[in-house]
Amino acid sequence: MRRTVRGIPAVHGIPAPHRVRRSRAALGTLTAAGTLLALLLPTGSAAATGHSSPSHRSPAPHAAAFWTAERMRSAVPLDLTAPAKHARAITVPRSAPLKVAPTLPRLPQAPKTPSAGPLLPGTLPQAGGPWTGGGAVTKTTGRVFFTYQGRTAACSGDAVTSGNKSTVLTAGHCVKLGGVWHTDWIFVPGYHDGEAPYGKWAAAKTLSTPQWTANEDINYDVGAAVVAPLDGKKLTDVVGGQGLSFNSGYSKAMYAFGFPAAAPYDGSKLIYCSGTAFKDPLFSGDHGLACNMTGGSSGGPWFTTFDERTGTGLQSSVNSFGYQFWANTMFGPYFGDDAKNLYTTAQSS
Repeated sequence: MRRTVRGIPAVHGIPAPHRVRRSRAALGTLTAAGTLLALLLPTGSAAATGHSSPSHRSPAPHAAAFWTAERMRSAVPLDLTAPAKHARAITVPRSAPLKVAPTLPRLPQAPKTPSAGPLLPGTLPQAGGPWTGGGAVTKTTGRVFFTYQGRTAACSGDAVTSGNKSTVLTAGHCVKLGGVWHTDWIFVPGYHDGEAPYGKWAAAKTLSTPQWTANEDINYDVGAAVVAPLDGKKLTDVVGGQGLSFNSGYSKAMYAFGFPAAAPYDGSKLIYCSGTAFKDPLFSGDHGLACNMTGGSSGGPWFTTFDERTGTGLQSSVNSFGYQFWANTMFGPYFGDDAKNLYTTAQSS
């Protein structure tokens, strides 16, 4: 059962009659259980609210204690309205491709086991299901929790290889929305049903692309966090870090991961989709992928060159939004020069 919300003010400068509310299978889901979406929350330009800084310092000490198991279970998925039609096609600035290899924690070497066989010859389509393959992705991917306008909310994120060993990538709207930076921000890698097996990592700093920070442009819906050390250790020394790929083109085989929490999912486990991505032919310059993940999966990683045996790959997008009229399809921003610059800034912090 779903409900339609009427009388909502314009979002991102889009007149209300032209906005698109997403279906259950896309990220903009409203449920009868009372899921509160970004559609219900007032938004506006960052300049208008006086919050145009490209980053936000986030006091870290109290955040982990704030997020009890019960608060994590009850956090509401934060979703994003679909974009309005643009007058011209969107081309995200890009230059030469850049790839960053994944890293794994230095653990005692395990005994060799028989090979699991060759990799799949291609990425087999998967519209959404629990990830049972194990590997590094079960540690590097996690849930993101934060407070937004007095509400406890949730997204997804991913630990990546970085110079500071402390960088998490997510969606832009998972660090800032409506000109307001989220507070009490933590990353919980390997989350499972209220449990934090690798700890709760509080953000010391959150960042986004200049276009998202200034205007919340859907084509640049990429965010990052630099998390504080936990028990004297840094994030990727504990869980490892996925690789990255910037300016890698369209129509690639992709694996998308996240923690959807809106029906039919409940946020308790890692879900994935896979298939060949395509370029959005409608209102954005984003990647599209057949995928039924729902609210809460925002910010989860999209990988190219993903190895199912090791659970490692090159991250090249994040879960961002979906269209109401295009069921079971997810869209994620193209990782061009601005996403690359964001990563460079974050890992240097």
